[in-house]
Amino acid sequence: MANFHERPLIALVGGDSLLAKEIRELLDSEKPSPRLELISATVDNAVVVAKAAFMGDQEDESLVMSPLTADTLEGASVAILAGSAASARRAQKLAGAAKLALIDLTGALEEQPDARLRAPSVEASTGKKSGVDTTAIHVIAHPAAIAIAALLAALAKAGTVRRSIVHVFEPASERGRKGLDELRQQTVAVLSFQKLKMDVFDAQIGFNLLARYGEEAEEPLETVEQRMEKHLASLLSARHDLPMPSLRLIQAPVFHGHSFSLWVEFADSPGVPTVESALTAAGIDVRPDDPPSNAKVAGESGLSVGAISPDSNQPRAYWLWAVADNLKLAAENAIAVAKEILG
Repeated sequence: MANFHERPLIALVGGDSLLAKEIRELLDSEKPSPRLELISATVDNAVVVAKAAFMGDQEDESLVMSPLTADTLEGASVAILAGSAASARRAQKLAGAAKLALIDLTGALEEQPDARLRAPSVEASTGKKSGVDTTAIHVIAHPAAIAIAALLAALAKAGTVRRSIVHVFEPASERGRKGLDELRQQTVAVLSFQKLKMDVFDAQIGFNLLARYGEEAEEPLETVEQRMEKHLASLLSARHDLPMPSLRLIQAPVFHGHSFSLWVEFADSPGVPTVESALTAAGIDVRPDDPPSNAKVAGESGLSVGAISPDSNQPRAYWLWAVADNLKLAAENAIAVAKEILG
């Protein structure tokens, strides 16, 4: 199999998705960058996909993509699945003959017998065994689960963690471009007293917080919460010193970036400086004087933490505020798996 630095061919299925854009930008920064075949989520003839500038893009972007067929996958060493669930399942069927490794960012293939949950950025700290298995389907863990696992593993260096509670604030970008478009339309519609578009969430998310979506939503929020919890439990399974936290997922009216409100109780109070030092030693960006926000970390790698303070009612517990760019975190882990596979 080709080495990553010998410019192997990587097939990117769903080449026009938000995740695909992050992957393209990260791969472009590699020197030398691998060859990239952009593949649409359809089986039509090659198409040109034009996308309007949005959320910081300076100009419209046009992409020429190939259809999703056995021929377009042929010659690729790895296929990164970043489109729809349906396109991921079709790619799996087509990949059998092509014998290429699959990296699934959609979660559609995680119930397959040969699926393996992956999060290279936290596998070492959480005790998960990493290794190259080119026959497995590498399913990238939910980015919020990756972030929480990294935070808890770092906090364990400050002292024994007895229990924790995490409120996760979900951005619209986790529902793809359709989620972003719906939030944008709703934001404008609320201000102008117009009818709200509710195709994705079946509820108002503009200027609103949701614990559940509407009954006709494309995917229930509780299903996302369950998947996140399952992924986190898997990532922490090898760490017997880290109890599984209690989670609550909340849909926030923001475009990009996960935000986390963590409550962590230690066996003994380590003190704020010790907590900060443990997080910094783990490579986490600690901002004691300028608490991070999802808007500030958009486009940045890693995790940022701030507003660390003792719980006034529990002397051994601390509150932390953390944020991460959800798309970049997922894309970076996908590329890390690709590098493992390609060598």
